[in-house]
Amino acid sequence: MSFSNSFSNNFTITHAKKLAAKVATDLKRMQRFYNEPLDSHISNLEAEIIELLKDGYLDNVTYGFQKNGKWIEPTIKYTAKDLANTSGVDDDPGRIKPGADVKGAFFNSYLIYTSSWFNLSSEERNNYKSNLPIKRTGAAEPGVDGYMSQDKTYTSGSKSLNRFTIKK
Repeated sequence: MSFSNSFSNNFTITHAKKLAAKVATDLKRMQRFYNEPLDSHISNLEAEIIELLKDGYLDNVTYGFQKNGKWIEPTIKYTAKDLANTSGVDDDPGRIKPGADVKGAFFNSYLIYTSSWFNLSSEERNNYKSNLPIKRTGAAEPGVDGYMSQDKTYTSGSKSLNRFTIKK
């Protein structure tokens, strides 16, 4: 008798949904402390990240508050990584800092695509973007008031999202 065991490390929409749900949970905690983003916006951001992760087009995305052209606390940045046949830490979402001063700030997000995205033709990119719930335009990446420090890692399938928060 012989047995065969095969392992596939494909990244599926189910994996993308698991990672996106953790991001959405972080955003709901942010909403609880700072009244933003709204539920409908969280749903759209979650749908966007699912598609971009599934198709391999997300390099990193930042969600948070901007003041004077810079990200301030409580801003979160997620960087997508391939795990290359290794398993990774899978933290629980949370630990959004309460009590940060967001007076005069506004909620925003900033996304950077992978090199695979730029391998698509401009027509393919435009068609893809037309099906996403968030309509993004080009802009310079904002600076940071402080520095970004990795504090969590979310893992599913063959990918992880490393989470960074602003520290002073």
